[in-house]
Amino acid sequence: MSSWGRLSSALHETTWLQDRTSAADRISQTILPGIAIGNARSYGDVCLNNGGTAWRTRRLDKFISFDPASGLLECEAGVTLKEITDLVLPQGWFLPVTPGTQYVTVGGAIANDVHGKNHHSRGSFGDHVTGLTLLRTDGETIACGPSSNAEWFRATVGGMGLTGIVADAGLQLRRVNGPWVDSQVDIFESLEQFFELSRTQGASWEYTVAWIDCMAMPGGRARGVFFSGRHSDRTAPVPVPKARSAAWLPPVCVVTTRTSSLFNALYFRRHRQGVQRATQPYWAFFYPLDAISEWNRMYGPSGFYQYQCVVPEQGQLETVRALLEVIKASGAGSFLSVLKTFGARPPAGLMSFPMAGTTLALDFPNKGEESTRLFARLNALVAEAGGRLYPAKDAVMSAVMFCNGYPQAEQFRRYRDPGIESDMSRRLFAGRQ
Repeated sequence: MSSWGRLSSALHETTWLQDRTSAADRISQTILPGIAIGNARSYGDVCLNNGGTAWRTRRLDKFISFDPASGLLECEAGVTLKEITDLVLPQGWFLPVTPGTQYVTVGGAIANDVHGKNHHSRGSFGDHVTGLTLLRTDGETIACGPSSNAEWFRATVGGMGLTGIVADAGLQLRRVNGPWVDSQVDIFESLEQFFELSRTQGASWEYTVAWIDCMAMPGGRARGVFFSGRHSDRTAPVPVPKARSAAWLPPVCVVTTRTSSLFNALYFRRHRQGVQRATQPYWAFFYPLDAISEWNRMYGPSGFYQYQCVVPEQGQLETVRALLEVIKASGAGSFLSVLKTFGARPPAGLMSFPMAGTTLALDFPNKGEESTRLFARLNALVAEAGGRLYPAKDAVMSAVMFCNGYPQAEQFRRYRDPGIESDMSRRLFAGRQ
C-alpha cells in the first residue's frame, strides 16, 4: 500500500473491519502493532505501517441514524464525505467543514482534524463532531465527546489515529438552501493585497482561499487569485460532473518547472479581467481536483510531496514572503499552491494543526536529495517563526520540529494506544509511548 503522495509502497498485513459490532474482536485478534487506514487520501506516512498491520476501515460504511429536522448524523467511520453529501444535501444539509476532496472517510477526517476554506468562520472538522466510539487494542471501548470523556475526545481529534480506532461518530451538519455556491474571484499582486482581501472578504464571505503563483514574483511581489464563496439560495439540481481520469502512470513526472511556470502564467492571466462573480455547483467550488480521478499519478513513479505549514499572525507577511522567495529560487515550483488565513478559534484537538495565522500548501515532485534540501530551508523558516507542519500531509518533519511545533505532544503521549504505530509515529515519537 501507499498513501496519496505515492512516495513509497510497502507491504502490510491487512485486516478488513466489516462492521462496528465485530471490529473490536478483529482488532484484539490482530498481530500488533497496527494502524487504521480509511481511503488512503493522506499524503505522507501518517496512514502507513511498513511491514506491520493495517486495519482497513472503508467497509465500516453504514449510516446509523439521521435526523432531517436537526441535522444530526451518526455513521460508521468508513463512510466518505461524498456519501454523506449524497444523502443529506437533497434534504437541505451540508458538511459544516470540508477539505479539498470529498473522498476522505469520517475516521480520517477526525484523525487529521481536517479543515476547509471556512476555518475563520466555522473552525475545523472536529468542532462539529458530537461524539465518537474509540476501540482500543486491549479490548477497551471508550465513548467520548466534547462533554463526555472530553480528554479522550481531544486527544483523538487530530491524534493521527494513535489513540485507537474510531468505529463510529456523530456529526452536526449545517443548513443550506441548495447545492449551489455564490462565488467571487479577485486578483492580488502583492502579499499586502492578499492579507487585505483576507480581512475584508473574510468578514462577509464564509469561504475564502487563494491560489498563489510561486513560480513568478515580478519585482519581488507575489501575485495570485483570491476566491470567496457562500452557499447560494438557488435550489435547482446541479449538473453531474464530467468524469476524467489520470489513471495511466507516466514513465516520468509531467509536472516540471517549465510546465508549472506555463500553467501558473496562463491561470493568472485567465482571471486578470477583474472581479468576477458566478454561481457554481458545490462540487466545482469545493472539490475541483476530484474531477480528475487519480490525479496524483501525474507526478510519475517517484510520487510527490505536499508541503503544508502554518505560521502565526505575528510576522506572517514576512515569513510567507521568505518562504515564497526560497521556493522560487529553488526552481522546484508547484502548480497547486494554496494560501489561506486561519481564524483564532481554539483548536478542537490537542494535536490539531490550525492556529491563528497563515497556511501555505504546495505540491512538489519527489526529486530525492534536492527536495530534502529545499524542505530543510523551508522548515527552518517555519520553525523560526513559531509555526508547524501538517501531519496529514507530512513525510519529512523531524521529531524536534514536531515537538516544538506541537507543545502538547508530551501530554498527548498519555493517550496513545500501545498497540498502534505508524511510519509517522516511529519518526516523530521515536517509537516511544
